[in-house]
Amino acid sequence: MAQIIDPLPTTAEQYVLCCYVNATSKIQVVRISNIPNWYFERVVFPGQRLVFEALPQAQLEVHCGMMASAILADTILCDRLRIESELEADFGLEAAPNQHPAEPLAAVEAR
Repeated sequence: MAQIIDPLPTTAEQYVLCCYVNATSKIQVVRISNIPNWYFERVVFPGQRLVFEALPQAQLEVHCGMMASAILADTILCDRLRIESELEADFGLEAAPNQHPAEPLAAVEAR
């Protein structure tokens, strides 16, 4: 998965594919701020599913609120939002924990 905007730090050797769903009726802003030299922030609309790549130790902050204010509603460890293991089980793929984010999936499947 290419993450063109705000790519993972080039020193990242391991990453996880994550999925977050805004199950509320309010717009949320999610961000990861505990990874040095990396900025990740997205607006997630009600019912929207956000799929992204992150380091396993990254923490997704979920902010919600009204106009001109935001309240930190939750902090979720990205490893808990991981969807790779489900995909690997569904498609019989082997885990590739050291795959660099820029490496295409076809290269992993060819191993």
